[in-house]
Amino acid sequence: MAVYVDNMRANFGRMKMCHMIADTSEELLAMADKIGVSRRWLQKPDSHQEHFDISLSKRRLAVKAGAIEVSVMDLGRMLRSRRPVGEAGR
Repeated sequence: MAVYVDNMRANFGRMKMCHMIADTSEELLAMADKIGVSRRWLQKPDSHQEHFDISLSKRRLAVKAGAIEVSVMDLGRMLRSRRPVGEAGR
């Protein structure tokens, strides 16, 4: 089980932001708590796209706490692989 941060650098005001995801919701929330990101910023909770948008300073803290660095493309593939498959897709 792991937490992942991508290398996106999206502008949000004066900050640069990236994404943080995890293998489980519990791991994602635990990392958010550990690095000081409020749980209210959780995006798309209880879905395959569940994530946090975090600043680069929080990204550094997450990496220091054990998060794995991945590319934006890799993170996108990870999210797509979690999509639920309907009957037609089986």
